[in-house]
Amino acid sequence: MQTSELPDLAHTDTGPMQWLVTATAMAAVVAAAGMFQPDATTASASPPHRTATQHGTAPVAAPDPARATFPLDCGTVGNTVAKQVPGDLDGDDRPETVAVVHCAAGSGTPPSGVYVLTQGSGAAPRVVATLVDPAQKMSIGDFTVRDGIISATLLGYSSPEIPRCCPDQQEKVTWQWRNGAFVRAVESEANSA
Repeated sequence: MQTSELPDLAHTDTGPMQWLVTATAMAAVVAAAGMFQPDATTASASPPHRTATQHGTAPVAAPDPARATFPLDCGTVGNTVAKQVPGDLDGDDRPETVAVVHCAAGSGTPPSGVYVLTQGSGAAPRVVATLVDPAQKMSIGDFTVRDGIISATLLGYSSPEIPRCCPDQQEKVTWQWRNGAFVRAVESEANSA
């Protein structure tokens, strides 16, 4: 056994008094932590797609595209909401929903529409802007809403001879609410995919 050249340290000896002091300190820490816990009546997870309004009123749910009527002529097959993302697009502290919608199709790539939905108190959601009209014969690739900016990759066709399954053009675009309208900007020029 080697002997230490350092003197024995008093705090390395454990005895009943050391354990009593340690147990008392731990009990005090646990009790203090309990005092700083959130109240169980106010602590809860936020429901999805809700934001608080500016003046402390109740959270407002983003419009549900399943309850909206879209300006899309699909005949008897109906439509499909392919993608949906909520976000406060106009800075009013009330969420809107941006929805990518196309006719329900058994096969192929039907053209999509991109719509902005808003909702008044108790009313059904309504379309307030059409960002991409299905008549443009585009489909939508990547799609996000972040910090009030809508970003999408538009997929299209250079000619009627291109099979509808395989778009050969793409364009990355954004829309942002400015001066009462959605302003479109192109991130990169249209090119072949």
